[in-house]
Amino acid sequence: MPVSLSVKNVPDEIVARLKMRASRKHRSLQGELLSILEQAVRPGYPSASELRKRISLLGLKTPDEATSLVRELRNGK
Repeated sequence: MPVSLSVKNVPDEIVARLKMRASRKHRSLQGELLSILEQAVRPGYPSASELRKRISLLGLKTPDEATSLVRELRNGK
């Protein structure tokens, strides 16, 4: 059975940005909010700790190392 949720005291700026986002996707505000919630809880969506672990496995220590890795992957080396 569907449940109605309510978020109180949302700042006007956030509401405006959500409405713009919904409009760009030809959705109602309600439809866009539901889409955001579905995406946030979708199975397989990595948690922050999982992302940290994946990043640490790359062995990158500095932003320059990350930049070099991206360039190598982009250039097919």
